[in-house]
Amino acid sequence: MANATDTRPIVSSDTSDTTSEALLARILTSLDEDKAEDVVQIDLRGKTAIGDYMVICSGRSSRQVNAISEKLADRLKSEFGRLSKVEGKESGDWVLIDTGDVIVHVFRPEVREFYQLEKMWMPAGTA
Repeated sequence: MANATDTRPIVSSDTSDTTSEALLARILTSLDEDKAEDVVQIDLRGKTAIGDYMVICSGRSSRQVNAISEKLADRLKSEFGRLSKVEGKESGDWVLIDTGDVIVHVFRPEVREFYQLEKMWMPAGTA
């Protein structure tokens, strides 16, 4: 039994217990820990059924993009019991991590600038 000073993560295989807000908070913390740059979160609730939130960020190189993505997927699995679908790791230019409730895009800066996902999903004048 955990006590009040126990800081170990609670691992649950039941992903329905995890709110999208709790998942988003852990994702943002993970990205910060791994030095992701220009992190943007977009609230998708009421706009689409693909998820509740989208997070877009950049890594300085293909190596960092892959490292950020791998560590994020590993943390979500170990801390929440949540398996994420990961696409794009082969190239390291743009990796998509789909957690179900939160979709995370990790780009190299040049690729992010080319696709400009923020402009597609954010309200006019905020991207």
